Amino acid sequence: MDELIVLGNIGMYTNPESAAQYKQHGGYQGLPKALSMSPGDVVEEVKKSGLRGRGGAGFPTGLKWSFTLPLKGEKYVLCNADEGEPGTFKDRVLMEGDPHKVIEGIIIAGYAVGAQKGYIYIRGEYCRSIEMVSRAVEGARKKGYLGENILGTEFSFNIEVKTGAGSYICGEETAMIESLEGKRGNPRVRPPYPGVQGLWRNPSVVNNVETLANIPSIIVKGADWFKSIGTRKSTGTKIFCVSGKVENPGYYELPMTVTLRELIFDYCGGIKHKKKFKAALVGGAAAGAFLGEDNLDVQLNFEDLAENNGCLGSGAVLVLDEEVRIVDVLKNIMEFFVHESCGLCTPCRVGNVRILDILNQLKEGNGTAHDYQRILKIAKVMNKTCLCPLGQSPFVPLSTAARWVI
Repeated sequence: MDELIVLGNIGMYTNPESAAQYKQHGGYQGLPKALSMSPGDVVEEVKKSGLRGRGGAGFPTGLKWSFTLPLKGEKYVLCNADEGEPGTFKDRVLMEGDPHKVIEGIIIAGYAVGAQKGYIYIRGEYCRSIEMVSRAVEGARKKGYLGENILGTEFSFNIEVKTGAGSYICGEETAMIESLEGKRGNPRVRPPYPGVQGLWRNPSVVNNVETLANIPSIIVKGADWFKSIGTRKSTGTKIFCVSGKVENPGYYELPMTVTLRELIFDYCGGIKHKKKFKAALVGGAAAGAFLGEDNLDVQLNFEDLAENNGCLGSGAVLVLDEEVRIVDVLKNIMEFFVHESCGLCTPCRVGNVRILDILNQLKEGNGTAHDYQRILKIAKVMNKTCLCPLGQSPFVPLSTAARWVI
């Protein structure tokens, strides 16, 4: 595939913060077209495109918008840029390389659902992203793409940049909303969902950076064009963040017909130092699955990964060679979860610590297959009883790693 949907302009600008340069490279074409349509027609076009969330869950974007559109009162669009998933860096690339594409997507989303205000919630450690996006927002305002009566219409919309304080849990949409409200970033009980009761209990659409960056192209080129890329249930492209034991780690935007084998051996140049492939953690630490040599021809999309006990997640791919011990990788993952748990749910607060204790025993050679089964039992309880994905997610990497550990 020659055409890139979200990364096509990366590296093309001398100043990515410039609204004028973005327009010179085809930007701010989707917004006037969207404003010439009814909000309902914009929602239907996005729904027809089949675009699904690119932050992890893969929920249909147009369907999410349709829940908020008919509701009355003040509404918000929340861009979740709290990118804290280990091995994931795609949102930073977009915010620093093409911030106006994300901003245009937010404005179109605001028009589509009838929102008056948008927030971009950026990970606190992303200092450069915060500065660049803030300047880009101000530049968009000066050019008339934000503010009152945008492009001479009756639509008014503003965007404010907010920063996180280092908590991974705030990547979960309701914890992010709590943080935006000035509270401790704990997840909420759902339902109600943010689309109905979100920020300050008002209807709020929450979308990931990559998801929103797809919107301008869908409006300009149409849903049928977007649907022609990828598969029937996984339309469009996905940015894969590849790290680990490959010759060419980095970020790759590819249609979701690409296989794990093609990603590793064609795009990333194969295993480093010509060693043997062992496994890849696909989808990130949160709910990502370990796929082995027998899974190399699996297509990296929502439906095929689900059939192989995994998920697309954030698109992070950690590649491991024959010398890596999977138990060491699991230990690193669980250390992260122990550190980042908010402590609200007892199964998560206690379970993560207990799993890490047993993994330490296994790493030192003092554990048994029975001990690993205990880990899986704890993780299964967490999966069924915790409020948010942090507590629910360890079960997938732990269960799919079993064949290399037991």
